[in-house]
Amino acid sequence: MREGGEGSDRLYHVDGDLVPAPEATVSVEDRGFAYGDAAFETMRAYGGAVFRWDAHADRLRDTCETLGIDHGLADADLKRRVDETLAANDLADAYVKLSVTRGVQPGTLDPKPAVDPTVVVIAKPLARGGVGSDPAHDGPAALQTTKTRKPADRAIPAAAKTHNYLNGILARLELRVTGADEAMLLDPDGNVAEGATANLFFADGTALKTPSLDGPILPGVTRATVIEVAEEEGIPVEEGTYAPDAVREADEVFLTNSTWEVRPVATVDGIAVDGDGEGVAGPLTTLISRLFDRRIEEAHYDGERL
Repeated sequence: MREGGEGSDRLYHVDGDLVPAPEATVSVEDRGFAYGDAAFETMRAYGGAVFRWDAHADRLRDTCETLGIDHGLADADLKRRVDETLAANDLADAYVKLSVTRGVQPGTLDPKPAVDPTVVVIAKPLARGGVGSDPAHDGPAALQTTKTRKPADRAIPAAAKTHNYLNGILARLELRVTGADEAMLLDPDGNVAEGATANLFFADGTALKTPSLDGPILPGVTRATVIEVAEEEGIPVEEGTYAPDAVREADEVFLTNSTWEVRPVATVDGIAVDGDGEGVAGPLTTLISRLFDRRIEEAHYDGERL
């Protein structure tokens, strides 16, 4: 396997055609470029198939409905483009990003009713997932509360996963001062929301806790999977509203997204989660990570490592 190639060897899917990466371009008048007027999904493929495709397709559809983008494409067509991209790059295990923009509509902020969407799929190699796999992240994270906050849901719907990522970018820029790995964004009321690119979980000896989707929280696909595997194991899960101190004082903290899967947190605002600063994942984080890996192994690799 050529691991997806590099440069001109890698193929991306642009508006129905597979093209070499250097030729994978969109118009400067595309609204996804001009205004961030586009929906996207970041996914992970294991063993040649996207993990929880249906959940990603549902969230993409919801985002397009929020944006009023009636692209007219069936989920099966979008999935075919993803599958073709993986196959063309000889990728079984990969990072996959699917974007749908409103298309080229020059000269006006107001979207026109007619939509000629731009659809782009890119894929890049990742290591095998499942039991005994190496994580895609760089180890336990340093989490830092930022001045940048999540906007109210009525301002920018948190459940809409769009190309406009300015909020997360501003939060990540703040991290340059301390060298932290991920931001902990608060909501307008000062309660914990999520990371710039991840959902957040913590444990305090009573339950596994995560901010509720009633707040400005992206409904992460990995977040939902972690809740499922925890509940199946009999681990109490609480979705609520939490002050930053609840996370700073927690016994364990971890982050979730499609690429990282389950990423332990070593420090929160410079305070060691594990008490000695070594950043070793706690017992609940370790268990959740193993259960997640087992689910991947069974679903995508026929349980060959079980």
